[in-house]
Amino acid sequence: MDLLVMAGRVLTGPGGDWIADGAVFVRDESIVAIGPRAEVEAAVPQDVPRMSLPDATVLPGLIDCHVHLAFDAGTDPVGVVKESDDVDLLLGMAKRAGQLLRNGVTTVRDLGDRGGLALRLRDAIAAGDVPGPRILAAGRPLTVPGGHCWFLGGEVEGEDAIREMVRRNADEGVDVIKVMATGGGLTPGGHASWQSQFTTDELRVVVEEAHRLGLPVAAHAHGTEGITAAVAAGVDTIEHCTWMIDGGFESREEVAAAIAAKGIQVCPAASPNWRAFAERFGYERADAVFARVRWMAEQGISLIAGTDAGVPWAVFDNFVGSLEFFLHLGLPESRIIDMATVEAARALGLDEETGRLAAGYRADLLVVDGNPLEDLGALRNIRLVLAAGRPHIPESALTRFTVSGSADA
Repeated sequence: MDLLVMAGRVLTGPGGDWIADGAVFVRDESIVAIGPRAEVEAAVPQDVPRMSLPDATVLPGLIDCHVHLAFDAGTDPVGVVKESDDVDLLLGMAKRAGQLLRNGVTTVRDLGDRGGLALRLRDAIAAGDVPGPRILAAGRPLTVPGGHCWFLGGEVEGEDAIREMVRRNADEGVDVIKVMATGGGLTPGGHASWQSQFTTDELRVVVEEAHRLGLPVAAHAHGTEGITAAVAAGVDTIEHCTWMIDGGFESREEVAAAIAAKGIQVCPAASPNWRAFAERFGYERADAVFARVRWMAEQGISLIAGTDAGVPWAVFDNFVGSLEFFLHLGLPESRIIDMATVEAARALGLDEETGRLAAGYRADLLVVDGNPLEDLGALRNIRLVLAAGRPHIPESALTRFTVSGSADA
């Protein structure tokens, strides 16, 4: 469909660049024109539907770089996965994808599911059969026998098995290879979060095989040794990157410098529930943990937004809550928005088609009341979401929403 969206602010990014009294003209799946309202409106045929929102802001659709649609964000998401058949699990995943979309998220990277279900959902959304954001799917994550998230089907041991699993995932159509470089808290009885699961040489095999097949590699790495190995192996993104050692934490400046120099992006995967963590452990202790994320930003590392949605209490309908974590750390609103748009798109290899508003880019738009450059909470005041040009209107906005050839909305 054709649509002209006119608003008091149009964020073009990066760095918080915006157009006052701007307009975006969308045709089908693409942005046709963007610029000052008077110029764009004059070039658009009179019969094109219009939205005029002088107090609103138009910005690129948000990108969540780390979700698990197969998990339900409850107290036992692993148990739910194990007990659910594919039909029930897929229906739940579709519901959660819809939640993300209604909250302004137009692209997600799913970093681990069972039986290729995220791939099926990805294709259904792309075909327009199911509402949801674009999905980049990793399929089964590579892990060691009995290792972190072994129950998703990606257990491997030795170089040949690693190469075979990477090829198997690629043959099934994944968009990214996920490897569990360290253990994690979601898998009791396996490696601890700080413990490495693969050697540096084994991680190099993952990267070599994936890159040969044209696929990026995302490494789950909490432990400092695992982070160091992942950087040496040449992964494309590091997930969590919490710098854990046995009994504490250890940040390494030389490793951080290598992350920045190689352009490896880090997704801290800040849970929307981070405030509850701080309240439970005390803000002073929590800030000691959080400070490593601030430190990475100060080291020039490119941070990208992700929620780890699906693990306990990391819900699918509070992406802004995750972004507010970075506000708590002192990052400015403009940088945080970049982390969830243009920087995230670059990390996912989509920066030439989404993540910013420009002619020829995919029509992934978010329209909110207020100005998120001054108040990040404005991102909750959603008027309209366009995902590949398909409109989605939250129920809360329906009473205020009209589109016509000439009337204001």
